[in-house]
Amino acid sequence: MKLVTYSRPGDTAMRVGLLEGERSVIDLADAASRAGRALPFDPGDMRSVVAAAAEGLEAIRKVSASGTRLPLDSVRLHAPIPKPRGNVFCVGWNYVDHFNEGAKLRQGDQPLPEHPAFFSKAVGSITGPYDPIPYDPNVSTQIDWEVELVIVVGPGGKNIPESEAARHVFGYTAMNDLSARDLQRRHGGQWFKGKSLDGHCPMGPCIVTADEVDGGNLRVTTRVNGVTKQDSNTRYFYFTIPRILAELSLGMTLEPGDLVSTGTPAGVGYGRTPQEFLKPGDLLETEIEGIGVLRNRIGGQDT
Repeated sequence: MKLVTYSRPGDTAMRVGLLEGERSVIDLADAASRAGRALPFDPGDMRSVVAAAAEGLEAIRKVSASGTRLPLDSVRLHAPIPKPRGNVFCVGWNYVDHFNEGAKLRQGDQPLPEHPAFFSKAVGSITGPYDPIPYDPNVSTQIDWEVELVIVVGPGGKNIPESEAARHVFGYTAMNDLSARDLQRRHGGQWFKGKSLDGHCPMGPCIVTADEVDGGNLRVTTRVNGVTKQDSNTRYFYFTIPRILAELSLGMTLEPGDLVSTGTPAGVGYGRTPQEFLKPGDLLETEIEGIGVLRNRIGGQDT
């Protein structure tokens, strides 16, 4: 099942829809009304759908046949969870090749971590799958790309054992962890500020429920102006999805709808010789197998 958050032209209200194929969206509120059924969630809030868990998904299956089909090109897709309850949780250095490509830019020999390196991106950085990415040279001129698979937490929990982590995954979505490398250096090498600029976290285009994809075996790619920059697979994770959730939830409660990004592979701009960074007018495409493609113009208009 592929779920989207969308709005109609001239209407700012957010709606949750079921993506049917690649051409249409089923309005769930309309579907429930036509089917004469009450939904166990708010059809305008994806977090409510996630919290409803299996009951919510079963309700969607029962009403979807009754809903109006809207052409996909007639609606605007937003990030699936435009406003999570808190920052996006992120994992650094989760592909060995990415850790190694950055080694030459770090001071001294640094061993591979024994535990995941966690940081976060501010909520304000989240933007839609086809929205333009702000570019202000007075803020940063070294915007880098990082394709990442995002875990959408289903049932919340604290101290989740690795053996039980799978049942805490509602589904997956795609994002690009855009990073201002010059800001990262300016602020002592810490990651938060350089990864939290407004509109610098394109996400979507949908959430794919966990029963439909294997998050541990998905191809992930980044293209800039049609040129492939990153091309890998989540099977090369250094820390698996169960390990990530177990470590993150240790002593800290995760809630339904929390977003956990799982790291990026090699091929980022700052690790290249010469280094490459995004420029105004560039088209950034972020693709994850089974989920879809984000298309974001740098400093431009909606694409």
